Amino acid sequence: MIIDINTLLAWGGVYKKVHAGDFIFQEGGTAVFYHQLISGSVRWVNINEEGREFLQVMIEPGESFGELPLFDGQPYAASAIANEDSIIIRLQKESFLSLLKENIAIHFAFTRLMIDRVRFKFYVIKELAQHDPENCISKLFAYLKQRKKNICPDCNRIKLTRQQIADMTGMRVETVIRSIRNLHKKGQLMIDKGKVYC
Repeated sequence: MIIDINTLLAWGGVYKKVHAGDFIFQEGGTAVFYHQLISGSVRWVNINEEGREFLQVMIEPGESFGELPLFDGQPYAASAIANEDSIIIRLQKESFLSLLKENIAIHFAFTRLMIDRVRFKFYVIKELAQHDPENCISKLFAYLKQRKKNICPDCNRIKLTRQQIADMTGMRVETVIRSIRNLHKKGQLMIDKGKVYC
């Protein structure tokens, strides 16, 4: 959890329920709130003119999203969409910035979060540049496992769908399916009842 819920509530945070498919904010919009996911799941995506999504990151409970414009005043760089009925807590931008100024530990937590997300983008771009889908997917799973992100901590099941992996890597879903199947045949991951385990 980036910021304790009680701290957010003390600074004026408010709960908001969103339904599956709801936009929480849209690319190009103005940021007026800090968002932190309490329950459910949110995807942070760019959508092209044909409606195809490029998945930036899957947000899990306890994580924040859409912070960049709170710091630089620019529009949202991506849209946030609820994958399922979810509850978020929102805090007005001005209150959020005041909270950071008065709590250096929370400010440093955000610095680490930003660095982690930038490193992830470098990692994905580097692997995509090699034009080897199996290697890219294998490295992506290893990275997620190391970071304990989008993977069940108890059983190592990948929480991302094949479509979400395709949207995250810019590959076609057929390429992802074929690559996962090949990695399974090589013993580099396991598929059981359609679920992928690393």
